[in-house]
Amino acid sequence: MALIPTTILTGFLGAGKTTLLNRILQENHGFKIAVIENEFGQENIDNEILVQDSSEQIIEMNNGCICCTVRGDLIVALTDLARRRADGLLHFDRLVIETTGLANPGPVAQTFFMDEEVALSYMLDAIITVVDARHAMQQLDAHQEAQRQVGFADRILLSKTDLVSAAEVATLSTRLKRINPRAPLGTADFGRAPIAELLDIRGFNLNEKLEIDPEFLAAEAAEEQHACAPGCDHNHHEHQHDHHHAHHSDDIASFVFKSERAFNTALLDEFLGGIVQVFGPRMLRYKGVLLMEGADRKVLFQGVHQLMGTDIGGKWAEHEIRGSKMVFIGQNLPKETIIKGLEQCLV
Repeated sequence: MALIPTTILTGFLGAGKTTLLNRILQENHGFKIAVIENEFGQENIDNEILVQDSSEQIIEMNNGCICCTVRGDLIVALTDLARRRADGLLHFDRLVIETTGLANPGPVAQTFFMDEEVALSYMLDAIITVVDARHAMQQLDAHQEAQRQVGFADRILLSKTDLVSAAEVATLSTRLKRINPRAPLGTADFGRAPIAELLDIRGFNLNEKLEIDPEFLAAEAAEEQHACAPGCDHNHHEHQHDHHHAHHSDDIASFVFKSERAFNTALLDEFLGGIVQVFGPRMLRYKGVLLMEGADRKVLFQGVHQLMGTDIGGKWAEHEIRGSKMVFIGQNLPKETIIKGLEQCLV
């Protein structure tokens, strides 16, 4: 049986997650969607309760969707839903998990890789983070949970943009890109967002495209170059790598490493294994397309905390500029240490 594509829907308190979820459920998209709400307390969706026990309640939605409110362990809920589906008791082909407003999405994402039964039933498609444009700047300043939600995102959707000016949206967008440069930005005012930007986007899975805004990186690189002091003897035309500087005080920040030199496989494996062991709890997301010595195909890698995986990508095109591009998003990561370590792994 095919794996069930799963979307994690996160965002700070009041961002508009439930509004977006309700819009998804009301869309005429043809999917049968199961929903796990890991909120405590009563369900917001007032529909007929289909099954109820001490740990969860499963609600049948008007359009045939199924909603499960988790009061216990997420793994138990996931395996139970998968078993009922396999037994023909429930019928769904997509799963959406809506987290609490104060949730760290990391442990939820790790669930799909740490439990064998879950991994054999589900495929984590993407983490979608809804950001309240009216209150996000204050929330990012005051709550590390808000920063983590942005840092984990595969796609960021701004809500309530009608309540702020275009300049405020631009300022917020710049900050969000600095925290997480790989997640595309969109809008979801009043829950309106194209289904194609929410489901089956393969944001979490390995793919050949590392989604970083090239204009944003160019602007950052220009700032970095102009930051050099008078008399700097750097030859900027010989730079083999480019790192992304986050000019803000957020605990969650990102940086990018780029190089046109190939990696030595053994050295890189040893180095990445070491930093994941030491800094893994602080590494929210990391992802890259790698040029390896002697390889005619791209090597793709990504990870969450201590869980890291690689895969073989497509062949390098004949006229394509070969090189590695890696993005790291985490909490107070030692950027210079990681950059210097990666440089030592180059051929």
